[in-house]
Amino acid sequence: MARRFSAPYQSEPFSALATWARRLAVFSAVATLVSVMVVRFGFLEMKPAMATFFGALTCAGLSILVAFAGLVALWRDGSRGIGRILTALLLDVLILAYPAYLAVQYRNLPPIHDITTDPINPPRFDTLARLRGADGANTAVYSGLYSAAQQRTAYPEIEPVDLDVSAQHAFDIVRRLVARRKWLVIDERAPQPPQQPGHIEAVAKTSVMGFREDVAIRIMPDGDGSRVDIRSSSRYFEHDLGSNAARVSSLIDDINAAAENSVEKPAKEPRVPVKPPARGATKR
Repeated sequence: MARRFSAPYQSEPFSALATWARRLAVFSAVATLVSVMVVRFGFLEMKPAMATFFGALTCAGLSILVAFAGLVALWRDGSRGIGRILTALLLDVLILAYPAYLAVQYRNLPPIHDITTDPINPPRFDTLARLRGADGANTAVYSGLYSAAQQRTAYPEIEPVDLDVSAQHAFDIVRRLVARRKWLVIDERAPQPPQQPGHIEAVAKTSVMGFREDVAIRIMPDGDGSRVDIRSSSRYFEHDLGSNAARVSSLIDDINAAAENSVEKPAKEPRVPVKPPARGATKR
């Protein structure tokens, strides 16, 4: 049916579909922001919090369908509302852009959630293991060689960090970097050569949703230098969308850069007390 031009355009009513598309888009934007805050600050358990988030995304998808139906209605009956439809579509694109990016990551990256520089003997979660008792949380036990093989294929650059500094100096470097990232440190123990390695456990969060991901770092002497091993594991979900690998790679780069630019203070030699000469001794 051809569009009618018998009446001035300003006299045409607003399309109900255009109005509802904008309403749904605004509601979806507000619901998305609220659901992100709910997840980041842990106001709800993970399952209902994620249900809220996916419900908000569903509203955005419904808004797009209503907007396209509104475009058809505008063309057929000449009603107004193109501005409302464009506003709705813009909001919907902004809401769905990041989830669309995550969907691409989900498709392209291996379905693993536990990344480590040492798959044979990964750093352990001791204190953090007790925090994984919530419903649906992943186990603190390393995923095994199958996960290690996928990691090797997808992230070949993740290797142990070998440094030409002492274990104590490496521990101090790692501790400063962890503090700079504002990770929540749960436990830390300085290395005690020759047997006891340094150990740090901390909780990091993803940048947008704030999902908690646990980090364990081991610092041990290695000849005249030291070796740092890192493990980062998602507390929830079987697919981390690459977040743990990105965290480990970034920390490796920063540790190497900090070690190269730092000067290690030499260990102080113990002072040997000098005994005064015996009374009556002859000076020569």
